[in-house]
Amino acid sequence: MEIIHSIKELQQKLDRNERAGRTVGLVPTMGFLHEGHLALAKQAKKQNDTVVMSIFVNPAQFGPEEDFESYPRDIDRDAKLAESAGVDYLFIPSVEEMYPTDGGIRILPGAQATALCGASRPGHFDGVLKVVLKLFNIVDPDRSYFGMKDAQQLAIIETFVRDFNLRTNIVRVPTVREEDGLAKSSRNVNLSETERQEAPAIRQALELGAELFAEGKPAGEIEEKVAAYITGNSTGRIDYVSLLSYPELTEYDPSSEEAILACAVHFEKTRLIDNIILK
Repeated sequence: MEIIHSIKELQQKLDRNERAGRTVGLVPTMGFLHEGHLALAKQAKKQNDTVVMSIFVNPAQFGPEEDFESYPRDIDRDAKLAESAGVDYLFIPSVEEMYPTDGGIRILPGAQATALCGASRPGHFDGVLKVVLKLFNIVDPDRSYFGMKDAQQLAIIETFVRDFNLRTNIVRVPTVREEDGLAKSSRNVNLSETERQEAPAIRQALELGAELFAEGKPAGEIEEKVAAYITGNSTGRIDYVSLLSYPELTEYDPSSEEAILACAVHFEKTRLIDNIILK
């Protein structure tokens, strides 16, 4: 595995004219890798000749009150894990390398970004699309891998790729979980011991919601009972619990092929998200 910090160097190594038909898979991350990230890399390895993983804590997607400075980082550990998962090129650019200039051009996501996390994080998905487009242009991947834990992000990126005819294909990878059901997340390290014991209530609440959905209960009742379960079984403060059509992220329509039941919960030092896709 090679570690690369320069955009120009990575582009030279991945020049499409020199690939000779070899496929490239991209795994974008913000580092502090866990089994969820490694599942993306392993899937990419199965489907491509070359795997590129990026590690970049993207300041453009953090708000003024959010945890950019305290976001966990451990590059040495990440490099060992990435290599073990079969990554060929680990791209670790600096902020100055990724954003050397700012001409004022912005990418604005549509209505999908106003629901769920976007409702309380204005500008967040602007920053996500900014860095994702740069990575797509730098790597020019045949396939790009994203986890279903960040289902809103995934829906917006899929729409972006479709509507702007971007060359990469987006591959959905299922959420990786702890044995007790908690979704793997770099932010889990910020939970206190008590909060870590409480956090699986999030997944349990979503599973309750899935049962109510299967019974045909109305969206409002499902959201209310999921929220009540989380509140009754943890000290977390609910940001939202929402049942929406997926991937449109609009008010739930029973004629939709898929729906998403998603939630975000604040603990003292971190905010956890999770979701379940309903057929």
